[in-house]
Amino acid sequence: MKSKNNYNTAFVFLATLFFMWGFITVLVDALVPRLKDVFELSYGQSIMVQLAFFGAFFCFAIPSSFLLERIGYQRGIVIGLCTMGIACLLFYPAASMREFWIFITAFFTLAAGITLLQVAANPYVTLLGDEKTASSRLNLSQAFNSFGTLLAPIIGALFLLSDTVMDSIAIEKLNESDRLDYYASEALTVQEPFIIIALILFALAAIFGWKKLPSLIKVAPVGGYSQLLSNKKFLFGMLGIFMYVGAEVSIGSFLVNYFQELDVIENIKNNEFLRGLSSFLLVGKDIDQLDAKAVLGSFVTLYWGGAMIGRFIGAFLMRFISSGRLLMIFGLLAITMIVISVSSNGTTAMFTILAVGLFNSIMFPTIFSLALNGLDNLKAQASGLLVMAIVGGAIIPKLIGTIADAMSTDEDGNLTGQGLGIAFLCLTFCYGYIAYYGLTKSKS
Repeated sequence: MKSKNNYNTAFVFLATLFFMWGFITVLVDALVPRLKDVFELSYGQSIMVQLAFFGAFFCFAIPSSFLLERIGYQRGIVIGLCTMGIACLLFYPAASMREFWIFITAFFTLAAGITLLQVAANPYVTLLGDEKTASSRLNLSQAFNSFGTLLAPIIGALFLLSDTVMDSIAIEKLNESDRLDYYASEALTVQEPFIIIALILFALAAIFGWKKLPSLIKVAPVGGYSQLLSNKKFLFGMLGIFMYVGAEVSIGSFLVNYFQELDVIENIKNNEFLRGLSSFLLVGKDIDQLDAKAVLGSFVTLYWGGAMIGRFIGAFLMRFISSGRLLMIFGLLAITMIVISVSSNGTTAMFTILAVGLFNSIMFPTIFSLALNGLDNLKAQASGLLVMAIVGGAIIPKLIGTIADAMSTDEDGNLTGQGLGIAFLCLTFCYGYIAYYGLTKSKS
């Protein structure tokens, strides 16, 4: 009974971690359209933010596994939280100095801390009970992650996207005093939320340093990585994580830009229901007083909110449907939503692409837990490799951005307004693989 109570307490504390890294990851998405405007970047250039952020997962996943083997899950979590807090403080000079490379450094450092949390927390949750219920348990913990992703677009729309960003030509026309005032106001927009997040992260680090959690890490065998990299079933799981994160981040990062291509802002303002929904999501703000990006950004909440709802639904459905079969079904439904979206226009296209979030819901925790099945004392090392596969969030969005840039203009250089729609079609290959992986696991 005491062990069960300790496990329940540990799960509650871990839920806060899932919430925080979900919140921060999506807040990064909200910065992409802002930085695109501030530094006047193309789609391909703006996605450098995601390249830096998710590239850190590839760089630090294996070192994180080695670190956890030596210091344990709990100390690893404390170090991860402190690293994230320091990274958030870097956004202060980045915004003040208006230097893109400092933003990139902050994103890279932030992701390094999240990597350590991911490597520690995901396998830790699977160990807090019976392995047969690991998928359901990880889906439930990821629901708290989704709650963070639900709130982040609202905060992003209110703080990061609500003002109008001037281009370089407009700034040059300002006198010196107005230019300095504009720069100070622009910097404060980014600085305030990240300073608050940094303080919260340091507070969480103090709590985790004080609270004693069950020590569940097992000694990993020598040559564990070689065993894992020669295990085809595990490698298929790694590829599944790569495909999923790449697809999810690609859609999440470009949603505001996609809505701009669809030119739905007037549809929203002229529709009483959509107007009211946007105002509600923006905590009662008058959408006529906000930049179009903020109004469009409010609907991104539905993408991540769908993921949260879907995870609760998924945890329930897994009582009756095998996790592999459910993964296959959700993968096929995600493909269907993308095809409908790019084949239509207006709010139909908007809401069907948002619906992909609902079917994304179970994918990460289900692929993760299926890949870890039966690995026993290799789980810490396997978790490091799986988290390394999150680099898909750096590579696939870069490819999607490049395709979108190429398809945004015709041979005469005229804007087509279809670049992202065509690029999103490429993501059906990612979801097709995920559906296939689910099919193979449903038969095993």
